[in-house]
Amino acid sequence: MQHNLPALPYALDALEPYISRETLTYHYNKHHQTYLNNLNKLIVDTEFATLSLSELVTQATGPILNNAAQVWNHTFYWHCLCQPQTTTVSTELSAALTKHFGSVEQFKQQFTQAAITVFGSGWAWLVKNKNGDLAIIQTSNAGNPMQQQQQALLTCDVWEHAYYIDYRNDRSMYVTQFWHLLNWDFVAANFAQ
Repeated sequence: MQHNLPALPYALDALEPYISRETLTYHYNKHHQTYLNNLNKLIVDTEFATLSLSELVTQATGPILNNAAQVWNHTFYWHCLCQPQTTTVSTELSAALTKHFGSVEQFKQQFTQAAITVFGSGWAWLVKNKNGDLAIIQTSNAGNPMQQQQQALLTCDVWEHAYYIDYRNDRSMYVTQFWHLLNWDFVAANFAQ
């Protein structure tokens, strides 16, 4: 199976001024595409050649896992974003966030802290556990919640390539601006599954 780069759900300049066209061009067309190219080369003539991305994330190891997870994570991340402040948190999601974190604002504060404090490169996630509880987790490098049998609801990419052009080394400013772009409709749809 040849894995292909999925189209972005918006134009390259749709996230401005919070994420520039330049950042998105490099992040999507260079970094995401490179993970995809590497994955397609690695799986040729292996037992992984016919597996979906999700299957690769849960079954592969080493370089195949790393590249597959980065492709999956980035594809998911793009959908977590939308044009600035065009969606709002749903009633059901707001109630769940309040139940698990105290309020929507407290969730945002805790998630922001998790994203800022990921050591090195990685991801911050809002996940749903098997029992339906919500949690905020961090993963390093190409880590993915599916590896822990958790369902991803939301992620923030905190690899430097996600923010260095726009924010240099100021990860906290990038994560603060991330909230202007959050696609609450996508998070709510994931929560409802």
